[in-house]
Amino acid sequence: MARRGATIVPPVDAARGDASRWRMGLLWLLALTAIVVAGVSTVAITKLQKDAERSSELRLLLTEMQSAAWQQSTIRLEAVMANRLSPSAAQTRQEIHDYIDAIGDHFSLRDPGNPQAQAVQDTFETYDHAVDEEFILLGRGDIGGAQRLDAERAAPAYKQMTLALADADRHYKQQVDNASARAQLGAGLIVGSGALIMLLLVWQSHRLRSRSFRRATYQASHDALTGLPNRVLLHQRITRSVDADTGAALLLIDLDRFKEVNDTLGHHYGDHLLIEVAQRMQAILGPEPTVARLGGDEFAVLLPGVSNAQDVAALAGDLQKALAEPFLLDGLSLTVAGSIGAALCPQHGSTADELMQRADIAMYAAKTRRAGYLLFDDSQDSTDPRKLTLASDLRRAIDQNQLTLHYQPKVDAHTATVLGAEALIRWHHPEHGMVPPDEFIPLAEHTGLITPLTRFVLDTAVRQCRSWMLDGHQLSVAVNISTHQLLDLGFPTTISDLLTHWQVPARLLTLEITETAIMADPDRALQTVQQLHDLGVQLSIDDFGTGYSSMAYLKTLPVDELKIDRSFVSRMTTSERDAIIVRSTVELGRNLGLNVVAEGVEDSATRDQLDAVGCNAIQGYYISKPVASTGFGDWLTEHANLAAASPTRKV
Repeated sequence: MARRGATIVPPVDAARGDASRWRMGLLWLLALTAIVVAGVSTVAITKLQKDAERSSELRLLLTEMQSAAWQQSTIRLEAVMANRLSPSAAQTRQEIHDYIDAIGDHFSLRDPGNPQAQAVQDTFETYDHAVDEEFILLGRGDIGGAQRLDAERAAPAYKQMTLALADADRHYKQQVDNASARAQLGAGLIVGSGALIMLLLVWQSHRLRSRSFRRATYQASHDALTGLPNRVLLHQRITRSVDADTGAALLLIDLDRFKEVNDTLGHHYGDHLLIEVAQRMQAILGPEPTVARLGGDEFAVLLPGVSNAQDVAALAGDLQKALAEPFLLDGLSLTVAGSIGAALCPQHGSTADELMQRADIAMYAAKTRRAGYLLFDDSQDSTDPRKLTLASDLRRAIDQNQLTLHYQPKVDAHTATVLGAEALIRWHHPEHGMVPPDEFIPLAEHTGLITPLTRFVLDTAVRQCRSWMLDGHQLSVAVNISTHQLLDLGFPTTISDLLTHWQVPARLLTLEITETAIMADPDRALQTVQQLHDLGVQLSIDDFGTGYSSMAYLKTLPVDELKIDRSFVSRMTTSERDAIIVRSTVELGRNLGLNVVAEGVEDSATRDQLDAVGCNAIQGYYISKPVASTGFGDWLTEHANLAAASPTRKV
């Protein structure tokens, strides 16, 4: 019996209530599940996003390792071609080495337990050790040893590292792809409860990942300072142009005097100047050609579909004109110039590496000859086996003091008093015998060995001058100076330090310069000559009359002496034209207050004519052939004895 006041729940209603509560609990459970799934999926997607970005960053590092290794290979190739590792190239290589070491060392720690990462680290260490040893050999001038090491160790190590880099890149690309697939699966799990939210998250994840990948790709293929394509992207575009078989031209541009801007005004102005140069070249060339920055002050221009030498020369001229216009930087007006080398496809190469190499050789030749622009030809290529051997041997000869100096006396044309001597370098090669100066001196200029060679000649000659002083002879010594030294604004300081070291008065050193060297860059040459003159060094224009445009600068150059070229002197007794040239030069020198020296005097008749026209000094085989330093004292004694025995005899 039911109690009063109690509510009786029908069995059906109770069942409905229980079902409702069960459904409500289920809904809450589903809702909670959806929330948990959404939360877990969100966390999972965030992790996937980070994993994808991390994998993309590792791919970028792999790309940068590949690029840095390629740049080291390029520097090694340039050093082999030039037969020397220049200080600037050594510094650039060291910067690349430090950068790639920061990536390659402990690469496995960036992805612990991953065999691909470990393989990258292992192969990198093998490659790095081999390349370090190779550049040590290059720095010592052992080109042959470096090439052998490259063939035996560095090249195989580079190949193994490249394979490891490619395998790791595929692995990390797969990780990126897998992460994307799992993120999409996570999005599908929460469609029912949070489709919109998850859709936004997936979209955001995809957007961030794409942005990260695009940024990484761009950074790996473009110069950070100028935004131009870098060496890697340029190489790819050259390859595409070559494969298209429609012809192409490649120009390499090296800025002249850029180092002065950096050293004098600082890197801020140097960077600003590089940006302005990049923008100006792009404005001149338009959108079709590729303008790239290869590093430092070196740029490149790729012209697809252009293979006509005249068209390339015209475009190079436009670039030079554009670069010659002043750059206004923070109120300062700066001027630079560019040495341009060009190579054509297929005439000069059928691969990207060949074109880069040939254009680089042409650019180096243009810079060395101060020609402005040169198109590659075989005569510029110093990879001839004999030249390579001689260059390597010359470097060793300089380092090991295998070179000697001979001294050709210079005497007063009237009294035969010994005034001094000209230092002439001699190289007795252990295998080739006596190598003519006109063979190894141009080689030194082409390979950059002219600087240490000139330093050796100057140091030896000034030391010999000091020796003569100690023996009681106040004799001057004359040394020939190349264009490179004449255009080096730091050269006067080198001379000053040398004279101070050997305690030789500046007046006893004569530097012989040619008209051609002066005309290479008259304004710059004038600065150097003026500083040398201020030191008290005697300056002589050598081979006078064989150059060009010297008259315009003769009145402004603070020189002390003219040397009449032997081609005029040796024929003056048989050729009235040559005799007139000699007489005119002597008169010109006298009117300008300059001493005049005639070289190439080989007989008494020539000496008598020179004395008659008032030439100050003479030099040549009639006086004496070049004498080794060990025999010069004996020659002085013999000459003095002859003069004492025959007071009326001039020589």
